[in-house]
Amino acid sequence: MNTKPNVAKNAIALTVLLCLGGCAGMTAQEKNTAIGAGVGAVGGSVLTGGSAVGTVGGAAVGGVIGHEIKK
Repeated sequence: MNTKPNVAKNAIALTVLLCLGGCAGMTAQEKNTAIGAGVGAVGGSVLTGGSAVGTVGGAAVGGVIGHEIKK
């Protein structure tokens, strides 16, 4: 029996639940910033082939854009 995949799935599920619970008290602007940073990180990673610099840069740019939406 291989328990490593089960442990990994449980850890991911717990992380997702904790992150969603952490967003409960956020304002709309804070939520937009977080969403923009997440989308920017994924976009930066995809565009640069997984480069750490591209991921961080994408997160920064996405966070700024998300922060400025509906200001």
